[in-house]
Amino acid sequence: MEERTESWDITPQLDELRAQGLWRELRPLDEVNGVTVRAEGREWINFSSNDYLGLAQSAEMKDALAEGISRYGGGSGASRLVCGTHRVHAALEEALADFKRTEAALTFSSGFAVALGTIPALVGPTDTIILDKLCHASLVDAARLSGATIRVFPHNHLEKLERLLQTAKGRVLVVTESIFSMDGDAAPLREIAELKARYGAWLLVDEAHGVGVLGPQGRGLAAALGVDQQVDLHLGTLSKAFGLSGGYLAASRQVIDLLINRARSFIYSTAPPVHLAHAMGVILELIRNERGDALRSLLRGGVEQTQSVLSEIGIASPPAPSAILPVILGEASHAMAISARLREAGFLIPCIRYPTVARGSARLRITLCAVHSAPQIHALGSALRETLGTQG
Repeated sequence: MEERTESWDITPQLDELRAQGLWRELRPLDEVNGVTVRAEGREWINFSSNDYLGLAQSAEMKDALAEGISRYGGGSGASRLVCGTHRVHAALEEALADFKRTEAALTFSSGFAVALGTIPALVGPTDTIILDKLCHASLVDAARLSGATIRVFPHNHLEKLERLLQTAKGRVLVVTESIFSMDGDAAPLREIAELKARYGAWLLVDEAHGVGVLGPQGRGLAAALGVDQQVDLHLGTLSKAFGLSGGYLAASRQVIDLLINRARSFIYSTAPPVHLAHAMGVILELIRNERGDALRSLLRGGVEQTQSVLSEIGIASPPAPSAILPVILGEASHAMAISARLREAGFLIPCIRYPTVARGSARLRITLCAVHSAPQIHALGSALRETLGTQG
């Protein structure tokens, strides 16, 4: 047999990443206490977390997890279709369906897994998927995996969306986010819902950054706009405002039944630990009640203060009431330098750059949390003013 001579040396790939300024590395934290984080003897105020309501480190979360572990232990032991489905999983899914005003819901191990399981299970090679250009990577990857024809419309461009709907073949799925993760702006969901209905398409809305934050009981932007009943597929995550991990798809009973039978990321994954499902049920109830309303009010106040601070130093913010406030700086090297200077000043705001965002649009992605204090936000403004000023 002839010996194979192909090289598995990946050094050139690593060198290329470094040369292009795309090198990334993990920076472990030693301690997280609300919005204060510590590592290697240093302390920073964290303005980069998606823990919008400050629940991840809350007393309510710790109590719910402790109770869950005491009652249910560790791992679930198997996939959901083998013997990994506990009554607590079913109760959580019933609560999520009630929360999203749908017939049923299904939980997954992550938001990424929701997209990868849902979209290929519902559409195939004879169908069409129409995506907003700024949709999350999980939605793009899921669309590619489905084998469907993919069409992309410029961000929030309704006229282009309609033209694509007019020529789409097969079953048509329109995919958008409610609040876009890197820009913090909102999709025009009313208009998109009207267009999808006019052309007989289905609509999937990823509410990862809207649920828990916006709308009555924190049900998301679609509920805030009164179009939640026009959304066919409600995709969400449990790892942002909900403070835990996992994801869900809320839809009709038929859709959920199909996913149970065809969503590969659901079928072939071990069920999430029961204690997490228990804690999630507790947190979901909190988010829906007066405590959730109070946290959303605190978050809105922090967002408004930060927008005011940014405006004073000449930085415009998205008009949408999201907790994501990008400071677009342009070239990656410039944004990385600003991020490093802020880190030295005691603020954790990593640089977001290509391929997460387009080349030339590197940014600081400031995210607010309900437990950020007014003095912390004021201090951030002072640090930004000084840092951006010294950088010209």
